[in-house]
Amino acid sequence: MTTTARPGADTKSASKTLFIDGESGTTGLEIRERLARVRGITFKSIAIKQKKDPAARKEMMAAVDLVVLCLPDDAAREAVSIADELGDGAPRILDASTAHRTAEGWVYGFPELAKEQAAAIAGSKRVANPGCYATGAIALIRPLVDAGIFPADYPLTINAVSGYSGGGRSMIEAYVAKKAPAFDLYALGLEHKHLPEIERYGKITRRPLFVPSVGNFRQGMLVSIPLFLDALPGKPTAIDIEAALARHYEGAQQVKVVREKEQGPREGRLDAEGLNGTDRMELFVYANGSQRQAVLVARLDNLGKGAAGAAVENIKLMLGLTG
Repeated sequence: MTTTARPGADTKSASKTLFIDGESGTTGLEIRERLARVRGITFKSIAIKQKKDPAARKEMMAAVDLVVLCLPDDAAREAVSIADELGDGAPRILDASTAHRTAEGWVYGFPELAKEQAAAIAGSKRVANPGCYATGAIALIRPLVDAGIFPADYPLTINAVSGYSGGGRSMIEAYVAKKAPAFDLYALGLEHKHLPEIERYGKITRRPLFVPSVGNFRQGMLVSIPLFLDALPGKPTAIDIEAALARHYEGAQQVKVVREKEQGPREGRLDAEGLNGTDRMELFVYANGSQRQAVLVARLDNLGKGAAGAAVENIKLMLGLTG
């Protein structure tokens, strides 16, 4: 077992210990890098030869305040089972996999979801980090359902594009080796692992039509929802929709509604890589008033607010840390 304090930190004053199970993967590395800027954390690691040893992992879990799981779904479930064996001595857990996002007893790690969500995360022993696509989709859908603009059973279409870093090791290797196409639609069987959480936390009762895609760029993401405004109850305007989003995210640190007058000179265009390297998300409402059509767009870094950035936000809440 090895211990590493945050660079520049006084090890003696570090009051919270953290173990990233799966720290060598893309998300684990990103989380570790971002946490290096947070005061009050000491990292603990298992020797490489012990990383798959249940006894060593159990010993580590008993020794830390928080475990962050950056593992495939089955391995994440196994890790939780190991932690459960510790009973009252089990650490708090943040799971970055899909395994527990809709599981009972787990809090969904999207602090901006509702007014009480950040407090729920701070008080929970088990938190599930959201999916990247789900983060953008729910950020657009949930406020409009809560505001009564979207009925819960409204038929929604969600289109999205992500950088290839969200696709796992084989996809990353294919793009780095220049053996992958410039652009790919996928999940055309209309099944995707993020759909259950979009339905549950978007508070919608009709499964949306979701068409994701991957582009030949490392990171960055756009999630868009097209709308026929006259097909919505009450026939809202784009201003109504923008206002509902702005009310929901008033005071939010990481989520911003970009008003029409703030959208900049690139009229009719939006760069998927515009928030790369940040933990922020921007929401836009683009509309053609005469045609009564609109497109809602969420922009985020799939490795930032869509993964590691969200994890750091949750870790800070769970451990009561700032900075």
